[in-house]
Amino acid sequence: MKKKLLAVALIGALAVSSLSGCGKKAANAKGKDKKEETKTIKIAATPIPHAEILNEAKKILKDKGYELKVTEFEDYVQPNEVVESGEYDANYFQHVPYLDSFNDEKGTHLVDAGDIHYEPFGIYPGKKKSLDDVEKGDRIAIPNDTTNEARALLLLEANGLIKLKEGAGLTATVNDIEENPKEIKFDELESAQVARVVGEDEFVVLNGNYALEAGYVVSKDALAYEASDSEAAKTYVNIIAVKEGNENNEGIKELVKVLKSDEIKKFINDKYEGAVIPFE
Repeated sequence: MKKKLLAVALIGALAVSSLSGCGKKAANAKGKDKKEETKTIKIAATPIPHAEILNEAKKILKDKGYELKVTEFEDYVQPNEVVESGEYDANYFQHVPYLDSFNDEKGTHLVDAGDIHYEPFGIYPGKKKSLDDVEKGDRIAIPNDTTNEARALLLLEANGLIKLKEGAGLTATVNDIEENPKEIKFDELESAQVARVVGEDEFVVLNGNYALEAGYVVSKDALAYEASDSEAAKTYVNIIAVKEGNENNEGIKELVKVLKSDEIKKFINDKYEGAVIPFE
């Protein structure tokens, strides 16, 4: 009996505890009472601007005792799946309407842990360079996921190209177009693919990050875009998303604090020239 009790005590003494997501205590080989923790935050992100911003934040977090490991994804599905599974602690690529839609469709349990920045949605030239040149049968490429398609259609409506059914709002699809006087044809594509048909369609409507990847600056290249003080800025702010229950994790809170710091705001403003706007 004494041997069993001794074995249990030894196992308990050697166990290393860990919090969900953000790090493990380093082993204390020399038997000191305490040793500084090594804390790791694994985050999934789309490349531009999210991974770029995170890599800038990585420098600040290192000074605060955190190692930020950033993995880039090219789509909008896997970053949520790896956070839901617990493989990653957080992701940075989406806004709340998309997150809510994803949760509803996939049965996931992701929540907003911090509002970081806003990317104006824009209409960009393709084969034509002015919205004044729209003719019957012209083609416009738009994202095909629920929230971003609605956002694109609302922007087109705001610029007089179509009229949506009353109340269509943030769930609008092409089926909700009530008036289309120019008989515009819509190419509904996965968000990452829209910029690739610039040479094929008359116009494209792009998410801010994919516009950046395509080399566009919204303030210079967009034919029309959402105002920075609009309701869209509040609705479509890009967030740090985590699995429900992890939003108050110490590492996640520190990550959000750094991303909202003056240093990161300056980096965003200097680098993106209005294509990315820090959310206040």
